[in-house]
Amino acid sequence: MKIDGKPYRTIWLNEDGWSVEIIDQTRLPFVFTTVTLRSLEDAAKAISTMQVRGAPLIGATAAYGVALALRDNASDDALDRACETLAATRPTAINLRWALDEMQKAVRNQPRDKRIAAAYARAAAICDEDVETNRKIGEHGLGLIQAHAEKKDGEPVNILTHCNAGWLATVDWGTALAPIYRAHDEGIKVHVWVDETRPRNQGASLTAFELGAHGVPHTIVADNTGGHLMQKRLVDLCIVGTDRVTANGDVANKIGTYLKALAARDNGVQFFVALPHSTIDWNLDEGSAIPIEQRDPQEVTHIAGQLSDGSIATVAITPKGSPAANYGFDVTPARLVTGFITERGVTPGSREGLAVLYPDHTRR
Repeated sequence: MKIDGKPYRTIWLNEDGWSVEIIDQTRLPFVFTTVTLRSLEDAAKAISTMQVRGAPLIGATAAYGVALALRDNASDDALDRACETLAATRPTAINLRWALDEMQKAVRNQPRDKRIAAAYARAAAICDEDVETNRKIGEHGLGLIQAHAEKKDGEPVNILTHCNAGWLATVDWGTALAPIYRAHDEGIKVHVWVDETRPRNQGASLTAFELGAHGVPHTIVADNTGGHLMQKRLVDLCIVGTDRVTANGDVANKIGTYLKALAARDNGVQFFVALPHSTIDWNLDEGSAIPIEQRDPQEVTHIAGQLSDGSIATVAITPKGSPAANYGFDVTPARLVTGFITERGVTPGSREGLAVLYPDHTRR
């Protein structure tokens, strides 16, 4: 996607052939800057501090983290340590485990003198595959938006999304936003309701940033506004991303997604989840088994913003001494999911729907 007319991916190999560049998402939307990863520790920090975030991008960063680690030591012990270190950074997103498994398969049986090259090759392939996967998600989801556009008599299709599942959450294109970008580029009128997505404000800071950069009409709303908009028939469909989908179709996504799904069901609004194959956890039968990340309470008690003089500051918004809980994700039961938008097509949100598109799946 483009920023000020220049195309970017969210992660790429530098000209030196070994260090890795990422967009520092903790500085958006006020400052656009990049960070260079030169070690396993740099990659682990980037994931844990959310300089990179979004399940597919976490996986891609972890893949390069393994490659960076092997530059220092290509032994089996070093490979195991790298994978253990990276796996511990974010427990909910299954793409992280998937990418590490892929790196293990690509490297483990190679002689030591070929492991570094094999690791970089597989990491690059994971990134390229993610771009193509997300392009296909956009292609398949486009039809859903077109169907609504045909009923709107020239009025915009209003789509509500939660958190950030755009190109900043992937290597490029995004998952939930990929169909929206495709529709916009095809000349279909769309308008996106952007949940602010407390506590880290990924909607207000990241989704709004990239939609604006691409010229897609959008409006930021407080997280609790979605139900009201649906009651007033101002939402035609919801499209969200996900960090993990279990074998029965339960969906783990940013905290607050479950409430949007409940409101959508109560108001007859379609609720779609966009995801790549790497986000499906065939080893878990239901969402209750998904580990839910609990993050630093300061993300709830404090907020960062730009002051009138242009400087960036973090300020407290709660009484001193009041405790806070910070659950990063919730689980939306499959019964509330209209369907999944994947690189293989659109399918009902159920175990049977997933099985139709992925009859070749295996437990890892």
